[in-house]
Amino acid sequence: MHSSELIFFLAFLGLILLILFLDLGVFDKHSHKVKFQEAITWTVVWVSLALGFFFFLRFEGHLLHGIDSIELLKQKIATNSHPIKIDGLNFEKALSLYDANLSLEFITGYIIEYTLSIDNIFVIFMIFFSFNVKEIHYKRVLFWGILGAIVFRFIFIFLSSALIHKFSWMFYIFGAILLYSGIKMFMNRNKEEKVDAQHHPVVKFASKYFKLFPRFVGENFFVKKNKRLYITPLFLVLLIVEFSDIIFAVDSVPAIFSVTKDAYIVFFSNIFAILGLRSLFFLIVHIINIFRFLKIGISLLLVFIGFKLIFHTWLKDVGFTTQHSLYIVLGILIGSILVSIAFPAKKQMV
Repeated sequence: MHSSELIFFLAFLGLILLILFLDLGVFDKHSHKVKFQEAITWTVVWVSLALGFFFFLRFEGHLLHGIDSIELLKQKIATNSHPIKIDGLNFEKALSLYDANLSLEFITGYIIEYTLSIDNIFVIFMIFFSFNVKEIHYKRVLFWGILGAIVFRFIFIFLSSALIHKFSWMFYIFGAILLYSGIKMFMNRNKEEKVDAQHHPVVKFASKYFKLFPRFVGENFFVKKNKRLYITPLFLVLLIVEFSDIIFAVDSVPAIFSVTKDAYIVFFSNIFAILGLRSLFFLIVHIINIFRFLKIGISLLLVFIGFKLIFHTWLKDVGFTTQHSLYIVLGILIGSILVSIAFPAKKQMV
């Protein structure tokens, strides 16, 4: 990691942590049930921040890697396999083309991650339901879950990046995983998802290594009784949410590597999507029955991304660009939403 990359990365993390703690300490001092209007407002806030970062990359993206010469620019384009050609261009025009492509990679990755996170939201909702978590505590669990997810994503993304840059065949493995996940999701789209609260592997692990308190104690994760520290069921739920995010990352992180090999862009698009996951959760909970074909759209998205990873060399040779990926991703997402609106589920007769 070069000094310019380290400064950019630390500044980014500092800004994100500041926003999160302002959210927790200033805007959310007391646990409460998040209403539909609040969910919309915060969703708009997080999406706006992501769009702001997109425009920053569009005009100043080269600052991420401290690119100050045509030689370094060519090196970054080759290392990260950006689908652009700068032969014959002066440094200024080449840099502008690089920034434009970098911003497109970010926004495409962000949309992919944000869309795929919808499936994770269904799982989180089932976790809360299975453990009888009160709605006023949803936001607190999701907040700390997001912080944990940032740490795990950092490790997973940069480890995956190192593997991809060293072993190009990792693309085929990631592609096969995504194809399998997409087909499996399509086949199981009508099955009711359940979370076994008693036999979940995290519950078994926690029962073995921690002292469990038998009931919820408000919004507390820990409680001290008779000089012994216990974890509450709410902390157990938090552990399961973190575990589900790790499983989810196996699909979502490789998906963004289909768009870019730049680990920083993968990380930034992941983090912005994760930050918006909490407000998106409360939004989806209120409109969960409207977009009934969304799961089919997500499965098609996984299949497309798996195909793109497996045939990435051929696609590059035929001129398939980041812009083409963005069009297809948006087409699948918007298409599934429009079909859901056009063909709503029939109301069951009582």
